[in-house]
Amino acid sequence: MSRRIAWTLATWLLLISGRALANDALLTELAELQQRWAVANYELRDKPRVAALVLLVQDAEALTGRHPQRAEGWIWSGIIRSTLAGAKGGLGALGIAKAAKADLERAMEIDPAALDGSAYTSLGTLYSKVPGWPVGFGNEKKAQSLLQEALRINPDGIDANFFYGQFLFEHGHRAEAETYLQRAAKAAPRPGRELADRGRQKEIAELLAKVRAK
Repeated sequence: MSRRIAWTLATWLLLISGRALANDALLTELAELQQRWAVANYELRDKPRVAALVLLVQDAEALTGRHPQRAEGWIWSGIIRSTLAGAKGGLGALGIAKAAKADLERAMEIDPAALDGSAYTSLGTLYSKVPGWPVGFGNEKKAQSLLQEALRINPDGIDANFFYGQFLFEHGHRAEAETYLQRAAKAAPRPGRELADRGRQKEIAELLAKVRAK
């Protein structure tokens, strides 16, 4: 093997190794954010919950600063901001929701299918929950389109099915909502996301009870 070929191969291996290490670092940081988000979302309430989410937003901003070309970080930044907006509520949360929207749109520009299309699920839910014009950017048709695209990418996902079922229920489509909620209830467990899965399954059961109520 010539020196030039050997040098090129060594350089290529170093680049691949560097990317793998960067990816591993991102995934490790994401796993920590996910766990902290699950605690804040499912185990905390009121001021402690808001305080925990504010810290998570700051850490998510730092993460996207370190990995600006990775959609996964932007997705989780958007999810955390969306959760904070919901926890705060009122018109004061609209600015946070807009920032979440920008994060999720950035993720979709980088890699629309990242994390099984989670950006579509989260952005669709934002469009569903935020007030419409002239107060906010909420839009029922846009929400449905995004949520359906999330299902196209990840038809068996717990979140994609839950949030579309929730959307259908909130718009009066009980029978269809039950179908998607049942799919969400049967979704495969997510390794490392046990707390989040337990919390989501509780939400699914509670919503199914409402759907089936006379």
